[in-house]
Amino acid sequence: MYRLYKICGFIVGCDFRCPTMTARAEKFLLEGKAEPAISIPFNSAALAAISGRTGLDADNAEIIFTAESFYRALPLRGGFMLHSSAVVVDGEAYLFSAPSGTGKSTHTGQWLRLFGDRAAILNDDKPAIMLRGGSVTACGTPWSGKSDLNINAEFPLRGICILGRSSTNHIEPVSADAAVYSLLDQTLRPEDPSEMAALLSCIDKAVSSVRVWRMGCNISTEAAQMAYDAMSGK
Repeated sequence: MYRLYKICGFIVGCDFRCPTMTARAEKFLLEGKAEPAISIPFNSAALAAISGRTGLDADNAEIIFTAESFYRALPLRGGFMLHSSAVVVDGEAYLFSAPSGTGKSTHTGQWLRLFGDRAAILNDDKPAIMLRGGSVTACGTPWSGKSDLNINAEFPLRGICILGRSSTNHIEPVSADAAVYSLLDQTLRPEDPSEMAALLSCIDKAVSSVRVWRMGCNISTEAAQMAYDAMSGK
């Protein structure tokens, strides 16, 4: 059913047909009538192509198709998706980015253990980063990987961390130039030159405003405390 949603501050019209996205998008529903800024109509051919290419069923193909459709629309609107787990502490967002299987969710889970009610997962796999009026924020979206760990909210982005496994805990700042390449590896890269230019501009502005870190860590609340101390500056 084609319905309206409010995602990352945009009115989005989307025709979800399968159960997973229909349920996950419920918390983003917008009541009333409005003109969508982003429209994602049902596309049976696109879903069939994804299923044929990946072997996934229609439900999972819809997740991929609608996520890519939404995130590809963001750069021209001042934002981009970062493959990461986003945790919020005391009203500020911290994003931990790495390839799948590295331990992003495991690490942010340690933040929940450490900070308790002060912390929440904003999006466990694909939060959006938005640049508006000189501020950089992280937004929850209904696309959050295998889990439904996301909330419909937007918070100031305090820091971004490129995560890696290590037997010892260490964290260091990353230069803005190096950060651009790391973030580019963990987002959707458009083929259209103008869209690619917009994406690069968004990433450049983000890393110029928000400090980026590189961390190696084990699975412990000590690693979470180390990351928070460095990234929050508190």
